[in-house]
Amino acid sequence: MSFRYPAGLLLLWSFSLCAVEGKELGAVEVAPPIAEAPPGGDFTLRSADGPISLKDFRGNVVFIYFGYTRCPDICPASLGYLSQALDELSEQELKKVRALLVSVDPDRDTPESLKEYVAYFHPSFIAVTGTAEEVAAAAELYGAKYYPVELEGSSFGYAVNHSTVTYLVTPDGELRFIFPHGTPPDVLAEAASYVLSGS
Repeated sequence: MSFRYPAGLLLLWSFSLCAVEGKELGAVEVAPPIAEAPPGGDFTLRSADGPISLKDFRGNVVFIYFGYTRCPDICPASLGYLSQALDELSEQELKKVRALLVSVDPDRDTPESLKEYVAYFHPSFIAVTGTAEEVAAAAELYGAKYYPVELEGSSFGYAVNHSTVTYLVTPDGELRFIFPHGTPPDVLAEAASYVLSGS
């Protein structure tokens, strides 16, 4: 298998605003200079099974996605692609790959509701949250952007506009690739295999 992307950090940026109850809130894409790539790094948040640190997954490829359970379209699509990507991996590869959802809606997403949510996508998915400050600190490490938008007359109350990229962190904890929303599952799977191969 020959992975089509270069060995350095692939920086593909996307920022999408979710559509809620039929309301299209807009979208914009930005591709910053490589010098502005986020540093990545370790963080600790809470899952339904207790605290989880990114460093707990050393030795594994980790996909990270910042989203939330009430997102009506972008998050389910992105997590669906990621689920398909995991299904394309060999059994041996899958043992060394983790997928982590970080909630950008800590006021409404509890560890328990997050665990139930990601179980619909893939049994190996893990979801975490924390205080608003903890989530913001983790998001800043990866350059993830998000902010609430009030929805007048909506039962949702508010939506959360958020970055829609998927991050890939190497087994030694280095941020290696940033994939835009809509990246095909086979490309995500190939990236994981490529990194696991030591290329």
